[in-house]
Amino acid sequence: MTEPGEDDHRDRPSNDRPGEPVPHSDDETGASDDTAGNDQSETGTDQPDPDTDRAAGQSVRDERLPGHPPGPPRRSAGSGRRQGSKPRGDPVQESFRGEVDLHEIATWEVRTWLDRFAVRLTNALQSTRRWLLLVVAVALFGGQLLVAGALVLEAPILGYLSALSAVPALLLAGYIWYRDPTTREPLVILAVTFLLGVVFAGIAGVVNGITEPFFNIFGIVGLSLFYFLVVGPIEETVKWLAVRVYAYRSDAFGTVIDGVVYGAMAGVGFAAIENLTYILIFGAETTTNGLIVLEQDAIAIATQRAFVGPGHVVFSAWAGFYLGLAKFNQSKRGPIVVKGLLIAAFIHGLYNTLVSILPFTLGSFVLFIVVYHGFWFSLLFRKIRRYRELYRRRPGPQAS
Repeated sequence: MTEPGEDDHRDRPSNDRPGEPVPHSDDETGASDDTAGNDQSETGTDQPDPDTDRAAGQSVRDERLPGHPPGPPRRSAGSGRRQGSKPRGDPVQESFRGEVDLHEIATWEVRTWLDRFAVRLTNALQSTRRWLLLVVAVALFGGQLLVAGALVLEAPILGYLSALSAVPALLLAGYIWYRDPTTREPLVILAVTFLLGVVFAGIAGVVNGITEPFFNIFGIVGLSLFYFLVVGPIEETVKWLAVRVYAYRSDAFGTVIDGVVYGAMAGVGFAAIENLTYILIFGAETTTNGLIVLEQDAIAIATQRAFVGPGHVVFSAWAGFYLGLAKFNQSKRGPIVVKGLLIAAFIHGLYNTLVSILPFTLGSFVLFIVVYHGFWFSLLFRKIRRYRELYRRRPGPQAS
């Protein structure tokens, strides 16, 4: 089995290869010689002017190095770089493109069985890395699911409270989805992103649990550092991964704003499993006589988590926006992604720190949540609104 383009190099006649100058007829060759002779007589030199030939679109090199078939087509003069600027490619590549076969000298393409094996191995390693991440996440989630499922089966009210506590986060993500100025994202891909947000949350839980005791040694300062250096970055990264491993790779992810929608849905998934975990920890006790449900505590925790959940949507929507921006600015993809994660992690860490050190009553806590999340969401929504304005002004079919 050959790679695409391999048959072209091997079977195509030499004068049909891309970049091979088509031989001139005798009349055309004679005309060229006459013209060259006239030029020489007018200028008084024995050599044609290379710059004049290039400007006329003619090749100034008809020579071939012995044993080298022609390579890819040569760039036209002036198209490769501006005069006086540094070359974009290797100097040999720039000088002999289209004239000499530069394979494994200054260029590379798939030709041999070893080349094909290298390509397949690279693809396999990239795919394995993604699947390994999924396997680890699913394994961790499976352990959580067994414990949580057993408790919920024994006390279904805990499951009902957990589901209700995720409703505000789901409503906020639904609003973002509805306000998408482009084509609305498919529900199937949104559901997968939600599930991945649930599954990847286990990774954050393990990392947080392992590192928290170390930071607790340093009191309130250590707690703040824990939120900024561990909780914020880890939790926002796993929510980002919930978008990156599936939705980002789909054709449905077709605009910058799509990153906001999928990021928000990953936040809903993360919030849902986190709410369930808190309700099971603080809303029930396991005794020798069985599971005892602390209904008042469970209801209080569920109410608190209902206000906290939308924060996960806002935080990951910021990271999702920059992921969408990175997808359509590939040359700067890395810094754009990192900036989005830094913003999301900072907002998250600051929120956790403030709610941990400030004295809140129930009313002041609710007010703080609304103001804090509303402020950061309004800043993100300004970007969405500006994008929507430009999207509707673009030439061509308009969005509904």
